[in-house]
Amino acid sequence: MDNDTLNNTLKVPKKLRPVTLWVHPEGRVVGSIYLRTQSPHHAGSEQPLEVLNACESFLVFNRDEPAELRFYNIKSVIRIEYETTEEDEAVSNDSTNTPMHCHLQLMDGSYIDGSIHESLPPSHARLLDYLNRNDEAFIKIHMEDGLIYLINKSYINHVHVNDIGTTHTETQEAG
Repeated sequence: MDNDTLNNTLKVPKKLRPVTLWVHPEGRVVGSIYLRTQSPHHAGSEQPLEVLNACESFLVFNRDEPAELRFYNIKSVIRIEYETTEEDEAVSNDSTNTPMHCHLQLMDGSYIDGSIHESLPPSHARLLDYLNRNDEAFIKIHMEDGLIYLINKSYINHVHVNDIGTTHTETQEAG
């Protein structure tokens, strides 16, 4: 077997997903990220959140203008934005997901209003529990305009909710 055949055999099939990246200190960058056609964790293709939370130090990014391949340090990525897909909608419409509406202020001054659609265990179903998960550096926020934001938790200044009753209950339970 020659080297070209061996290399093609060892390649993991991937597809490009168009995204907008917000990077510190560069700002807005438009391009695509590479996703596996089959996720190693579930049926279906790999999701952008899986790539960001995979504990890799760098993200492979195919930039549009100028057209070039870049490797961004994950810690410098503030957020990623992309269009909702049918797969995203199926997950967010899952009956076990109770949307948590929240408002985030990021360190760059951005205000983000959206909702979290995650299936969380009843013993850890509070917003605080979701934000404090140690195994994920990024959280997924569904926006009303159909975009999804993946936000680096280390760039979040604060998060709040409008429902004071829920906030008060969470504060009492946390104490």
